[in-house]
Amino acid sequence: MCRIAGLVSNRLHIDQIKTIVNAMCNALQHGGPDDEGIYADEKAGLSFGHRRLSIIDLSKNGHQPMADTEQKIWLTFNGEIYNYPDLKKELLILGARFKSDTDTEVIIQAYLYWGVACFAKLRGMFAFALYDTVKGAVYLVRDTTGIKPLYYFINEGQLAFASEIKAFKASGLNNNIDERWPVWLLAFGNIPEPYTTLKDTLNLPKGHYLCWNKNGTYAINKYAGPDPEHFITDVAVACQGIREHLQKAVTRQLIADAPIGVFLSGGVDSSLITLLAKSQLQHLRTVSIFFDEKKYDERPYQDVILNEIKGNNYKHLVKQQDFEKFFPQIMSSMDMPTTDGINSWFISKYAHDAGLKAVLSGIGADELFGGYPSFKRIAYLRYLKKLPALVFKGAQMFNTDSYKRFTYLQHDHPAADYLFIRGLYTPADIAGILNMDEKHVNEILFGTNNFPDLGPYDQLHAAWFETNLYMQNQLLRDTDVMSMSHGLEVRVPFLDEDFQHFTKQIHPDIRFGNNRPKKILIDSFKSILPEFVWNRPKMGFSFPLEDWMKRNKNICDETLYKGQAAKNFIREFKSGKIHWSRAFALYQIQNHV
Repeated sequence: MCRIAGLVSNRLHIDQIKTIVNAMCNALQHGGPDDEGIYADEKAGLSFGHRRLSIIDLSKNGHQPMADTEQKIWLTFNGEIYNYPDLKKELLILGARFKSDTDTEVIIQAYLYWGVACFAKLRGMFAFALYDTVKGAVYLVRDTTGIKPLYYFINEGQLAFASEIKAFKASGLNNNIDERWPVWLLAFGNIPEPYTTLKDTLNLPKGHYLCWNKNGTYAINKYAGPDPEHFITDVAVACQGIREHLQKAVTRQLIADAPIGVFLSGGVDSSLITLLAKSQLQHLRTVSIFFDEKKYDERPYQDVILNEIKGNNYKHLVKQQDFEKFFPQIMSSMDMPTTDGINSWFISKYAHDAGLKAVLSGIGADELFGGYPSFKRIAYLRYLKKLPALVFKGAQMFNTDSYKRFTYLQHDHPAADYLFIRGLYTPADIAGILNMDEKHVNEILFGTNNFPDLGPYDQLHAAWFETNLYMQNQLLRDTDVMSMSHGLEVRVPFLDEDFQHFTKQIHPDIRFGNNRPKKILIDSFKSILPEFVWNRPKMGFSFPLEDWMKRNKNICDETLYKGQAAKNFIREFKSGKIHWSRAFALYQIQNHV
């Protein structure tokens, strides 16, 4: 796991290009504290940069940017390829020669033998830039689930890329703010892909690669295959496949030459990953958090799992004063505004303090198996969307948010459907907060429609929303940036490509069920997962942020907020009428740099 950056330019001298890339890498040092490297090609007007977090092959052989022996291919790579041992065996049979034990070198050899077709063979989380010196082409490639970000900026015949937005700003490449970001944050609670807080700086779509030709033209192509058809209708077959594929995912994601552990919250997903990891590691290290606030404290559930394993558990009590102490660092660690990530920052800090370089996380199970309330609520849209849009126009007049959110349904747009379920503020409220015309807010949110046909309002529809709008834009992005701010790699077995592929073959009636959320997942592992852990209300990985933010002087200081609308909402938050995430979004509107 690392941080990468680069620049291709036919306008700048190579020394200028290297200076810019070096500045980008310096801004990303937190994510790659173990090593750094710069490669430059004067004729091509190109420089790649790399900051390394050593996980596989800790020797100097893993130094990047890396090339093959003939220097036909140069690569700067962020991520992990979990099936690299299998690919390496195939390549050795074909005649490839290796000088290291790294997965990085496997990517290089795979490209030499298979070309761009190799991208679809990779199983893992990755974002990389590959320079083919023979063709004079540069490829930017992102994994099929979008676990690792890869931002790019194209301007006046130049291509720049980086793992974080702050690299573009620190190097002076792009400081032009996209004025739409506050609207997105107040609606979604995040900045939805492909957009960022900077103009013309975008996130490469997952499962795609960008090919930049030496004449300055480029194209973005999809390499990921389509989702499989649903054909598994036998519950026993489904359970057996889930068991086998998840165990395989956990096993190969435990491959590391550096200390590795598991985040254990006490919920079903992290408990399951912990128990499966236990079967592979004799001495398993886990990291857990608990609170004085009893309704958020999951220690009893954590302890049940810890009694099943051997190893060290690094357990930390997080208090209000910890939140206050580290709040400035948390805010500075955010690459872009978000209403999530505080929990990821703390657990990553404690994992790093325990000496871990990598951890496994339970992200992805809720999206795959229907773990959120939206999987039931989506059915309401089936009936509400049959009503004329005029019915919903007057909903803004009501004082309660549960009624106000109906105004979203006057828009015939998938984003409006999602925001009806998960949105923070309505367009009218956003317009009032930002002193903006409501038509302009609606144009930003619903002016374009790049959504695929999502079909009927069923659980597959909800799964698409949760995977592509919530997990993609919030959980994965925040986990990546917050963990890497501590030099920690977070791996996500539930998002293993092969596990996802199998799971998506299960018929929705079995996969989601109509009773208990994630029933098929729980049933698959009832022999090892204690009932005390799964037979209880869902908590999620939650912090007492409602209480903590109400006591935070900055967030609750009405004088810091511009406009009466924002001040009124902060007043409502202090009186317990709105959720903390809405107040946190307002705070970032006032304080984002």
